[in-house]
Amino acid sequence: MAKKRTKSKSKKTTTTAKRKLSFKPSKQNKIIFGSLLIVLSIALFFSFMSFYFTWQEDQSMLSQFADRNVEASNLLNKFGANVSHFFMYRGFGLASFVFPFLLAITGLYLFLALDGKRLIYKWIWGLVGVIWGSIALGFFAADYPLLGGLIGYEMNDFLQDYTGKIGVFLILIFVLMVILVRLFNFTPEGFANFFRRQKQKIKSDFKEEPTVHTKDTPVQEDDEDGLILTTEETVPEKVDTYTHKKDIPPLDEAGLDVNIPEEEESDIALKVEETPVEEEETDAKAAKLVEDFGEFDPKLELGNYKFPTMDLLEAHGASGGITINQEELEENKNRIVSTLKNYKIGIAQIKATIGPTVTLYEIVPEAGIRISKIKNLEDDIALSLAALGIRIIAPIPGKGTVGIEVPNKNATIVSMRSVIASNKFQKAEMELPIAFGKTISNETFVVDLAKMPHLLMAGATGQGKSVGLNAVITSLLYKKHPAEVKFIFVDPKKVELTLYNKIERHFLAKLPDSDEAIITDNTKVINTLNSLCIEMDNRYELLKTAMVRNIKEYNVKFKARKLNPNDGHKFLPYIVLVIDEFADLIMTAGKEVETPIARLAQLARAIGIHLIIATQRPSVNVITGIIKANFPARIAFRVTSKIDSRTILDAQGADQLIGRGDMLYTQGNDVTRLQCAFVDTPEVAKITDYIGSQRAYPEAHLLPEYVGEESGTSLDNDIEDRDAMFREAAEVIVTAQQGSASLIQRKLKLGYNRAGRIIDQLEAAGIVGPFEGSKARQVLVPDMYALDQLLENEAK
Repeated sequence: MAKKRTKSKSKKTTTTAKRKLSFKPSKQNKIIFGSLLIVLSIALFFSFMSFYFTWQEDQSMLSQFADRNVEASNLLNKFGANVSHFFMYRGFGLASFVFPFLLAITGLYLFLALDGKRLIYKWIWGLVGVIWGSIALGFFAADYPLLGGLIGYEMNDFLQDYTGKIGVFLILIFVLMVILVRLFNFTPEGFANFFRRQKQKIKSDFKEEPTVHTKDTPVQEDDEDGLILTTEETVPEKVDTYTHKKDIPPLDEAGLDVNIPEEEESDIALKVEETPVEEEETDAKAAKLVEDFGEFDPKLELGNYKFPTMDLLEAHGASGGITINQEELEENKNRIVSTLKNYKIGIAQIKATIGPTVTLYEIVPEAGIRISKIKNLEDDIALSLAALGIRIIAPIPGKGTVGIEVPNKNATIVSMRSVIASNKFQKAEMELPIAFGKTISNETFVVDLAKMPHLLMAGATGQGKSVGLNAVITSLLYKKHPAEVKFIFVDPKKVELTLYNKIERHFLAKLPDSDEAIITDNTKVINTLNSLCIEMDNRYELLKTAMVRNIKEYNVKFKARKLNPNDGHKFLPYIVLVIDEFADLIMTAGKEVETPIARLAQLARAIGIHLIIATQRPSVNVITGIIKANFPARIAFRVTSKIDSRTILDAQGADQLIGRGDMLYTQGNDVTRLQCAFVDTPEVAKITDYIGSQRAYPEAHLLPEYVGEESGTSLDNDIEDRDAMFREAAEVIVTAQQGSASLIQRKLKLGYNRAGRIIDQLEAAGIVGPFEGSKARQVLVPDMYALDQLLENEAK
């Protein structure tokens, strides 16, 4: 017990020591200090101004500062005379006028409680300007040391000893160019455009004078011609002026009456026509930025990133491709023909297509034979061939044949390396290309996840679901840069996706308060899904302001520099949510998971959020109608019953697969049989090690904050965990005597979640009362003095 007390005491002393060392001025101190700096800047300005009129008279009293009987002629008396003599004569001369402006700006920043990040930038460039101005004045006005100051004169003299007058001149020109380019964005094209605009403005001013006189002429034909020319701009102008010309005779007075509203209407037309000019100017600015700096490249932050190499993957199976067993083909053909003959079904033609695991026999039956009769013989053909997993396709879509899929005795493993190295994948111009494996005709099967737009995977335990997920993720890792795609992994099993922890700062996304990027806790899954819904809403708001319909158009517009980052615009990476065992989430969380999943499935495809959900048993209570309707792309590995096959595919066939990566893929009506590419765990480990060893982002991609609907009664009053804006929020609440999160949002410009947490912390600290429904919380601290006393007592 004694040891514990000593430890707690040492902790308290260290925290109090930290608190004493960290000095953060209060709002009142900032206002006072800001006012002092503003007053000091005004005093310096007037003393500097007065110096150039009274410096000769004040020379004699500089050494008599302590004598109260001596007065100076400077506007600020002896203080002004001494300070201005120090800055103007012994310092930087006329360039010293920059110091009052810098002090005034600093005072305003403190007085108005503005963000001071740009203040250091202003001071650095202000000091550069002071030094440059002092040296320049010392160079061009060497005979007048008061203009450049003693520092300018001495530095100019020092530089001339080493570089001569020409060298000093060139140095001054170079520094001036640096200042113009960095501070004023000076470019030769902009300089030329400025003079071109001035020239055009002068020309237009001279051209406007004769047009005024032509309107005063009483000749009807000239007026009508002039009206026709002006009415091409606006239609109402043409109608009004035409009726006036018909009704009123062409007298001088009538002509004047018509011309006055015509000038007013032409002014209105000019104002209306300003909007397309502004749009053209913004497009021109974007084109100018692209010309100067090129298109925005999101990959530049990790410019040296190297994509995984092929040697990280192993070449499983036979290196020469599929081996053809002619005896097996002939034997299977004879058995199929004889079985069908037993049931009086004649065959006109038969053809075999050999795949990695399955051979497709295409049969052309004789005329007059019903296809349903062949379909009903599925079990009989399987018995005659003594094979597992006979599947009859009657008819094959797009062909006038009946297909019988027979598993090969010696299946060939499709390696991930052969699929990734294929031309079809390497040259795929897709947003999110995925190479699943190979078809029966031994062709690489590549699809675009962005067009699916969501994927549902189902299959019994041990039939290849986890390998299929690894194949999907590996395809994207080999094709996409970390800036282009982010993953969110949900792994209730806690062992399937842990290998991807190594690429957390490259490819993964997580909640701000989460320690691990791969989610294994069901409560964190709910928060993550709700956070994704917030991200979806935020992205739709960006698309709305950018006036585009999908993420592809938005990113193209952002890369062309047509969207301003200061308005909240940014490059949007694709987000892929991978859930390994969905049934477990539904069993434990239920509606809390189903609702955000349904929202994301319905709306998220346009803004680049795509879902990949895997489950063992695709029952109706797990894959509900709402979820199923928004997952048109589905993959079925081997399942145990025909009911499960119908649930996942809306068709039979998944119960007749042979396992070990044998799968059916559908994205609508057609069902394609594939052999999933095999990627082993050591291969995934090599890929993640290769990516993880490279330079990464400072942290994983952060999703928006989400806090569940929990009451703040159970919060503890831990000072260390308080928000950085706690003190300011307390001052706002006490000053307004109104305790609400919306007030903190408006005054401190915070988000709703953060303001809600601060309100909970204020309640725990005893500053506001408990939640009272629609009413505002009661403020328990009467004034600022009581608040200071309360916070000081807590600190002790």
